[in-house]
Amino acid sequence: MVVDELSDKPSQLKFVRVAQMLLFSNALCDPPLGQTTIVKSDRDSIKFTVLLESSKSFPEQNWEAVLWHNGHESREWKELALQETEISERPLAIESNGRPQVYRRWYSVILNRPSNLEPIQFTLKYRLSSYDTWRWVNEHSNLTDGELYFQPKTPPKDLVNYLKDFSPDLSVDSVESETPHTKLWVLTSQVKAAEGKASGYTDTSLGVPRSFSRWFSLVRIWSPWLAPRHGQGQFSPHEDAVLSSFLRMDGLHLVLLAISGIDQVLTVFKPDSDGNVIARSRNDSLELGQARILAAVGTTFNAALAAVMYHARKVVRGYDTMSQDVKEEMETALEKDVKAEWMENWYDGLTYCTWNALGQDLHEQKIFDALDILKEKGIQITNLIIDDNWQSLDNQGQSQFQRGWTDFEANKEGFPNGLKHTATTIRDKHPNVQHIAVWHALLGYWGAVSPTGNIAKNYRTRKVRKSKGLTEGIMTVVDEEDVPRMYDDFYKFLLASGIDSVKTDAQFFLDVMDDADDRRDLIKTYQDAWTIASLRYFSIKAISCMSQIPQILFHSQLATNKPRLMVRNSDDFFPDVPSSHPFHIFTNALTSLLTSHLNVLPDWDMFQTSHPYSSFHGAARCISGGPIYVTDTPGQHSLPLIHSMTAPTIRSTTRILRPNTIGKCIEAGVYVPYESLRFLKIGTYHTGSSTSYGVSILGIFNLSEQALTELIPLRDFDGVKPERQYIIRAHPSGEISPPMSLDSEFPVVELALDTKGWNILTAYPLYSVPNNAEERTDVAVLGLVGKMTGAAAVVGSPRFERRDIGGLKVHVVVKALGVLGIYISTLPPSSDLHEHTMVLIHNLPVPAHTVKVADGNAKVLEIDVETAWREMGLQAGWGNEVEIEIIVK
Repeated sequence: MVVDELSDKPSQLKFVRVAQMLLFSNALCDPPLGQTTIVKSDRDSIKFTVLLESSKSFPEQNWEAVLWHNGHESREWKELALQETEISERPLAIESNGRPQVYRRWYSVILNRPSNLEPIQFTLKYRLSSYDTWRWVNEHSNLTDGELYFQPKTPPKDLVNYLKDFSPDLSVDSVESETPHTKLWVLTSQVKAAEGKASGYTDTSLGVPRSFSRWFSLVRIWSPWLAPRHGQGQFSPHEDAVLSSFLRMDGLHLVLLAISGIDQVLTVFKPDSDGNVIARSRNDSLELGQARILAAVGTTFNAALAAVMYHARKVVRGYDTMSQDVKEEMETALEKDVKAEWMENWYDGLTYCTWNALGQDLHEQKIFDALDILKEKGIQITNLIIDDNWQSLDNQGQSQFQRGWTDFEANKEGFPNGLKHTATTIRDKHPNVQHIAVWHALLGYWGAVSPTGNIAKNYRTRKVRKSKGLTEGIMTVVDEEDVPRMYDDFYKFLLASGIDSVKTDAQFFLDVMDDADDRRDLIKTYQDAWTIASLRYFSIKAISCMSQIPQILFHSQLATNKPRLMVRNSDDFFPDVPSSHPFHIFTNALTSLLTSHLNVLPDWDMFQTSHPYSSFHGAARCISGGPIYVTDTPGQHSLPLIHSMTAPTIRSTTRILRPNTIGKCIEAGVYVPYESLRFLKIGTYHTGSSTSYGVSILGIFNLSEQALTELIPLRDFDGVKPERQYIIRAHPSGEISPPMSLDSEFPVVELALDTKGWNILTAYPLYSVPNNAEERTDVAVLGLVGKMTGAAAVVGSPRFERRDIGGLKVHVVVKALGVLGIYISTLPPSSDLHEHTMVLIHNLPVPAHTVKVADGNAKVLEIDVETAWREMGLQAGWGNEVEIEIIVK
């Protein structure tokens, strides 16, 4: 009789058909199907880990599984039997909601490195017995074969080995790279000079990249924004690219970067019909110009990208066009006013933005009401952005591109008592709001400035012709000689009105200007004037938006001679366009590969916490390493989501828990296209004061329209060290994996996600403390549990000590309040916990009821630091942190 193991009752199945069992089975593999895995030159073999799952609605069976591959000298496809392995501690399996229960059987096999280093394709097949038909994984998962690329021990040295038939007009110089295991070249060519108002254009062929299978580009999806594009075979992006990378079949990466903003030259990449990479350059100068392109080859994409970005900074620094007065003023501002630690509230405070929340019919009462509701709900914001539609404009009722800025003061319809009254009222009623920002366009408004307003009367203006497209036409702008004075006066007015920060949007209009003389006179002038004014008046508390034009990327955002600037990283959050939300996260993750090398804090845009994709966006913002803005309709808030993204401080403020490195797509995902049935994995890393301590965080998102399951290997976590063991903890479930290292038998976690599903996995290093001559205790500090990036609440590096009288002492400092989790492999049981454990905050014992063993995990100690702090009546001193000591006998 067949028994249903879910209910222990007789199954409705009278007999079991093999076809039925196969139908409800699944196979997962690492290395994965559907993408390419790179095998380093020092590895002689690669281990395959395979998980076979079968439904518990059927009896458990023994399976026969085979790796089917062409890794032979003859290139014939042959099978390699997978060996089942019995393991004492099974890898962690994180289930999605409603997923049927399954049996899990683990298999592995070693495949040796081929002598000819040819790529290997592989797939899986499995069956119940030799009498049954094989089930091919590809046919039932819509995944293509997996691929293995084997890196050579000695990569080719010359550029001709990587680019075929590049133009003789290119000058090629090999230069020393600052990045290990990379080769670097500088490519230059002449660009025609401008004639009158017409820019000069020159196309130069870089040739066809050799022996590549996949490419990835960051393209100008439209003037203000970058976005990723992927392909296989011939290089064929439809839009102009700033960065292009090619995965070669020897596992090396060729990265090309087009530098812009030097000597009035803009350069991008385009394909031709034969797959050549064409460098198209535009020169606004009246003199002959020069296109500058960097090429690097590396054993990893990130190494090759770092090589070109580090050298680009050198190149740009060598052609610095800021005047000496501007340089001196910037240095003075940095010395006197701007320190990174003083920007904590700006970078790490929760921000509310009016844009989607309050609509375009904006007036001060709407803002007051929204802030009152936030206060009633207990949502304590630190920063407020008054977005578009507060300014005084002309042409009421026309499109935004037809309206021009008339006056510094706010419009009288929405702000009848002036901007200062609005800001003063907000600060009086809501002292938690420490920074108030207002929106404006770099040229004033979407239609620049009104030709008849006060601004046009007080500052010299000029007419500028815009290129054809969405914004074409003629606009009036403040002219070159008066731009610095206008910005100085405007920001002085804002500061006097109680505004201490800005969101400066529509910066791409600098590149929309069509005539060479306008571009020559205004592009750098506006960038420098805005940078200096925002430093002088707001200590660079400014958000740069719609500013991913190449000239701004290289002139204003690459240099490190000023504080980090917040810069929007992608196109907008569109709440009413369902298909936009997965692509929004995908775009930000891939674009951050480039922007993480700029001197910016990438801003993944505002979002709404009460939205079908709210937690999807919230998780992405938490691991982005950037700010978190919400734009909730008043009263429509998800308090649980907000609480999982933020934590209160000892100074009664709310802060986000931001990892101190930028989140970006992991190395293994760079060439994985949006349409693939693979998880998007976004990695970040939170470091302590010691280089020996760091926590790796991996945000995982299902972008597809179907449920997916994958094996997540430990190697996907940034910064994981071969000599150390780790535990992996899942959020939101709190499940923890058995300890593992890169050399463990099965160093993986199984993760199942529904469509729109996400999970945040954090890999914590284990520290082994001796108990006696024979026994040791493994310890890890989990940070604030219940928070998406709770590990980022830990300040510096925790200390782990063995007490002379026996036992363990852990010293931790956190920058926010919540429930602190400590993994202790020898934690006493709940019944003996208080007899063997003592917890101190600032050397004072905490109430016993604030310390407990975690529900569902007997190795995790939870300390409710927030409750203990309040019940103990502790007060903040000079610092902002909480020191905690845990003593376990």
